[in-house]
Amino acid sequence: MHGRPRKPPSAAESAASAAKAAKLRDLQAQLLHHHRNKLYTREALAASEKLLEMNPEVYTAWNYRKMAFEYHLSYESEPEPIDSLVNDELRTVEMALRRNPKCYGAWHHRKWVLSQGLMDVDFDREFRLLNQLLKADSRNFHGWNYRRFVAKLKNVAEVDELKFTMDMINTNFSNYSAWHNRSVLLSNLLKQKAEGFDTKESIITEEYDLVRQALFTDPSDQSGWFYHRWLLDQTVTTDDPLLIATWPFHGSDWNLSTDGNLRCWKLIPSSCPNIHYSLQMGILPIILYFNQAVRGVNSSTVTVSSMFAKNEDLIWRPLSSTKSGGAQCWMMRLNISDAKTSISEACIFEVTVGSSPDIISLSGSPYNQPLKLVFSLNTKSLHSEQPGCESGEELFHWNTNQELDGESVPEIYFDKLNNTNAHVPEIFKWNVDTLNNEILLFKELSEENCKFVKLKLAQLLVAQDALMSHGTLFMQKSSHSEEVLDLFNNLVKSDPSHARYYMDERSLVLMNQATFDKESMMKHCGHTCKSTSSGPYQHACLRLNRLSLTRIGFVEHLLWVQRLDLSYNELRSIEGLEALQLLVYLNLSNNHISSFTALDPLKLLNSLRVLNISFNEIGAHPVDTTRYLCLSPLWQTRDASEILQVSKKDNIEPAHNWEAVLLFKGLNLTQLDVSGNAVVNDCFRGVLRKLLPTLKWLDGQPV
Repeated sequence: MHGRPRKPPSAAESAASAAKAAKLRDLQAQLLHHHRNKLYTREALAASEKLLEMNPEVYTAWNYRKMAFEYHLSYESEPEPIDSLVNDELRTVEMALRRNPKCYGAWHHRKWVLSQGLMDVDFDREFRLLNQLLKADSRNFHGWNYRRFVAKLKNVAEVDELKFTMDMINTNFSNYSAWHNRSVLLSNLLKQKAEGFDTKESIITEEYDLVRQALFTDPSDQSGWFYHRWLLDQTVTTDDPLLIATWPFHGSDWNLSTDGNLRCWKLIPSSCPNIHYSLQMGILPIILYFNQAVRGVNSSTVTVSSMFAKNEDLIWRPLSSTKSGGAQCWMMRLNISDAKTSISEACIFEVTVGSSPDIISLSGSPYNQPLKLVFSLNTKSLHSEQPGCESGEELFHWNTNQELDGESVPEIYFDKLNNTNAHVPEIFKWNVDTLNNEILLFKELSEENCKFVKLKLAQLLVAQDALMSHGTLFMQKSSHSEEVLDLFNNLVKSDPSHARYYMDERSLVLMNQATFDKESMMKHCGHTCKSTSSGPYQHACLRLNRLSLTRIGFVEHLLWVQRLDLSYNELRSIEGLEALQLLVYLNLSNNHISSFTALDPLKLLNSLRVLNISFNEIGAHPVDTTRYLCLSPLWQTRDASEILQVSKKDNIEPAHNWEAVLLFKGLNLTQLDVSGNAVVNDCFRGVLRKLLPTLKWLDGQPV
């Protein structure tokens, strides 16, 4: 381990190891016997104590001792025997921690015992134990977490704990845990505006001076660099969430049309009548995109005024693959199929965001920039002759080399939230000056060829561009993107063990560079990606292929896209695409996607009809399927039930196809390309035909 050759054990060492293993097996067998039979005698507890002394990582032993503790406690009412019970547990934990100071089960058990509140806590004893263990190994996450617990229990002032972190850092600059704890304490003190911490700028400036000492003392140590990254975040980001993009756009004007059967609905921008957006069943999606994940978006916090529905009947949903209840992107579906041609004036929609203060970030910061979005819908030509809906009867071909006509891209695609500029926080001189000073400093240090210096310089340049674009959004182009890309390219070559991280960061720069403003995006978009159906209407196409992207970002720039080409990149995940609710065509061919679960965001795209995932790596990597064959509270039992139900109904073998069932069972695809993946064979294509009843084309062949 760590480059040290492993020496074969001597005969004596082998014998001792075998004896220890036999002893452990015997103690574990005793523990399980006592646990199953609920035996909590002194002898049984002594056996569990011996086991934990030898191996503190046996979580079952800690759980057994909790049950034994509660059992004996139920028979005691006098303080003395109760104190004895508590002290026995604390002694057992202390013995285990001396064997392994980073044992999570031991720290948790000690916290659980003290949380019972059965006796006065001997804080001197607790802090003495912590000091001994943290002195032995200061990088002890569980120990620092327990210290925060004890400090809170004793009501120790956070300022005093901040001084303790300073003492630990002065002892050893490489104490990552002390730096981390310092960031937690400072965040709390600044948020509370505690005495002496009411001016964030002065505090952060002092911390920059402090961390520079660590960086210059040992540039190769990562502890100070992580803390510097935290300081950088404090310099350029706001705690409060902001609304940064919407669809439909604020101030936009649209024409609504439908066929004679009221089945095909189209939304056409008045400024560009050669483009249409198909609305499934006359459902208009309204999308809000924030700069960070938020909770609390509902009919109380966001009011929609229109003639089509009462605001209280509207339901906002988070667009996220997780089940946290929060998301950066929120959507509401408004049924406008009741539109009447008798309305002589345009229907005005008013969306007021922040009607009540209940929209909050996941960290608890409130959304406090109320604003109103307005767009209009014209129904005068509701039943005018228009081309019918795309049925998917004709095969769509992706032409990744076709020249794009960016000149035809309408201005509305690049509209920002015009009425939010006044709400974006002011860029203070301190923020700009701080970044400039740090950039100058690290440019001088970059000659030392240290990877941390290069990474920090890249992060600072990205942060400066982000800061300078606040309040102007699409108006001020990034000025350091080429320099940043050179830095990341250099890091990929010089530090291959962290190449994926650098490539992900580089991808974000490339995404921003390609989509930042109209001039940039015109190189990648147009309307020449025509479908084979007749008619003058086209879709908005964006081509981001062959950019070596490993990660998707800045999707707030892409809410308008209907056809997206991401082929010939290096994507392993498509997280973020769930926000593109207008997406109908998607090309992900020739990437590095290794499983269907990496495509989970597709399940949230109701408009998606054409999907190309050919020539990826699906099926080329082993996947654990056992957890999907047994219902368990440790994972999504609802999905497990659905897999088994769908598999039984369509006669599909669940053990080999659970990923495909989870992904495709809810999609309405008319065309799918999966060729070139290891998982694909005739049998699997048969599974897809069963899962996708709307499918017309599979790997270029009619279904």
